[in-house]
Amino acid sequence: MRKPITLINWGHLCCLITFLLAAFEPLNAQFLLQKSNPEEAISIHSKAEYVDVGKVDVSFEQIRTIRAFQFLPMEKENRDFGFTNHNIWVRFQLKNTTNEPLNYYFETARPITDVAELFVIKQDNSVSKFISGDAIPFDQRSYKVRKTIFKISLAPQELQQFYLHVKSDGEQLSMPMVLHSSENILEESSFEQFIFGFFYGILLIAAILYLFFYFAMRDKTFFFYSMYVVFIGLLQFSIDGYFYKFVTPQSGWFSLHAVIIFASLASFFLGCYAQVYLKIKQFNTTINKAFYVVYGIDLLLIISLFIIPDHAYAYPIANGLGLILLLLIIASQFIILLRTKKIDRFFATGIFFLIAGFVVFILKNFGVLPINFLTENGSKLGTGMEVIFLSLSMANLIRNLKNEREELQTLALQKAEEMNELKSYFLSNISHELRTPLNAILNTAKSMANDSQDEQIQNGSQIIKYSTYSLLNSVNDILDFSKIEKNEIKLELSEFDLVKTVEHIATNFSREAKDKGLEFTFIKGDDLPQLVKGDIARLSQILQNILSNGLKFTNEGFVKFKLEAKKGKDHKTKITFIVSDTGVGISKEKINSIFDSFSQEGINNKRKFGGLGLGLYIVKHLVNLHDGKIKVDSTIGLGTVCTISLDYETVAIKKEIETAAAPSDYDLNGKAILVVEDNAMNQMVIKMITKKWLNTTVDFANNGQEGVQKLMEKDYDIILMDLQMPIMDGYEATIAIRNGEAGEDKKSIPIIALTADVMETTKTRVIEIGMNKYLSKPVDKDTLFEIIKLLVS
Repeated sequence: MRKPITLINWGHLCCLITFLLAAFEPLNAQFLLQKSNPEEAISIHSKAEYVDVGKVDVSFEQIRTIRAFQFLPMEKENRDFGFTNHNIWVRFQLKNTTNEPLNYYFETARPITDVAELFVIKQDNSVSKFISGDAIPFDQRSYKVRKTIFKISLAPQELQQFYLHVKSDGEQLSMPMVLHSSENILEESSFEQFIFGFFYGILLIAAILYLFFYFAMRDKTFFFYSMYVVFIGLLQFSIDGYFYKFVTPQSGWFSLHAVIIFASLASFFLGCYAQVYLKIKQFNTTINKAFYVVYGIDLLLIISLFIIPDHAYAYPIANGLGLILLLLIIASQFIILLRTKKIDRFFATGIFFLIAGFVVFILKNFGVLPINFLTENGSKLGTGMEVIFLSLSMANLIRNLKNEREELQTLALQKAEEMNELKSYFLSNISHELRTPLNAILNTAKSMANDSQDEQIQNGSQIIKYSTYSLLNSVNDILDFSKIEKNEIKLELSEFDLVKTVEHIATNFSREAKDKGLEFTFIKGDDLPQLVKGDIARLSQILQNILSNGLKFTNEGFVKFKLEAKKGKDHKTKITFIVSDTGVGISKEKINSIFDSFSQEGINNKRKFGGLGLGLYIVKHLVNLHDGKIKVDSTIGLGTVCTISLDYETVAIKKEIETAAAPSDYDLNGKAILVVEDNAMNQMVIKMITKKWLNTTVDFANNGQEGVQKLMEKDYDIILMDLQMPIMDGYEATIAIRNGEAGEDKKSIPIIALTADVMETTKTRVIEIGMNKYLSKPVDKDTLFEIIKLLVS
């Protein structure tokens, strides 16, 4: 705390002798007051004198009576005493030369001056004392205003002497000597309130706005800038006396040191903002380190306020650090300009206004510039313009960040598209690579079972078929999962025999249930339609997944499969499929998540029962595609009941449905087939399938190019074309044939895509390039024969 000003207690005798020797020492001059324009402000510095008595506390009586004090004229309109904690005394005389009383408001030292005492000596030698300054509680001021202002009243023809004592704790002390009329000070106060309100309003809006940007975008540039605006505003708020008046009216330690604290924090956040915004570290590490040195000194300066009682050193150091920081920012911009040939014009303009404002303020203090509103508030004007232009530079930053994010989003979208393409390629490739050997395994097992009567071979072939179908189902699940993600699964409607389709599926699963030692029951309801319109493949997939789950999770007991129908309007029939089992069951906690992808009732079930956990996820999606409903009821340890309801359009039967039995003989009546296939196992499978066909010639080509060449050399009736092959793939070969490269008369030869690739895009593409049919591997021999016969007949 600052020591209170004390009066030196001289003895009565010494005081009396001194008073007699030097009382009423005449002043060099007096300021004559005449009636003039009441709206003008009058500077009386030319008739005022001052003396600097250092750190010595001198009383009013002593300064008035002791001749040793050498008063000097105040030559400048705004005498600047610099950063000082000395006691300054000023004296002057005012005389009212009119026949009317005159009232003035005397404005002097800055609002942050600690102590200001005005002693008024009237003609009757009476003395009045008025006090101001921010080292005393605000309510103890003689006049309750933020500035250092005293009211002066002079009677007609009256002469008054004035002694002004001011003292600070090291802040810059400037001493304007201005008289304001009532009209003038009211007008000036109103104008200041407008300008200051606008200034502080801009700072408040900028601080809040960029703090919002920080929380929205999490870019620390906005935080540093927002904090800089906050503390530069608090610094100006303190310099203007508002902080003392409204926040710390009782004065105290924080009130007296607010300017130093806010200046240091504003300097710190301005530096941090410049470092991050200009990316100084990327251009010059030395300057970047210099910023941290300035921050360290700022921190030591604040700490010293708690330790060192005399703070006269603090103010020049704080101003010096601010100047160094500005020089570092200017040097950084210069280096960036040299390296990049670019400069942020708004940022540079903002820093220019900040420097210009402080230059105007300093020149005013040294008396180079006259005292007026602009010079008095030069730093404030510079700060305001700086905040505006730095905000414009921040707008550039926001735009750049937006552009960067849009570029990143575009790049991410491109990467996602590339990943999707890669994923599609991977799935297509994995489908091809897995289905190719499965095709050979499955057809070899079927051939072994048909050609041999040995029971052991029959059983082994059956195991191979079940295992192959299980693996094939897993591959199909993975591919369907990918299709669901990309919304590629579409229903392909056709007329089919519902009952026979369901019976065929039930028969296959009854065999699996028997092999597992389970009781399997298939129950058909009444009024079942025979012919319906729908997607037979997707219905089969739904039922196979549900029945497969029933068998998989049931170790003993039974699996029941029930088919019911209920006729509706407009030839619609609601078909209900009910699968119940005595399996492990599903807990209530898990029942709502069983339709999620990669989900089973528990991880232990995955280890125990196997599977990918995609079955019900795919079933749910397929049921939704049918606009149907699926419901699962289950009890742990007792079993599960799954109910599926699908609406189908019934089709009137015009003639007796022929039995879709396998052909009794396979006779193509002398047709020639060209098989374009690079895989030896697949060639072997085709040979196994076609070796029993009558009147059929089969040739093989190992790639598309060889296939086109063979077609040029020999006539064929149909081509079975693989898609993924070396040298020339099936797509290229088909396009070449359709373009007539194998001969104009062979452009329209039927071509069947026989591939392990089951992606929807593949199915679409083979039709687009002119293939007649698409068949996926493993291929069914009966289906293959029927399609070939249809195309060559």
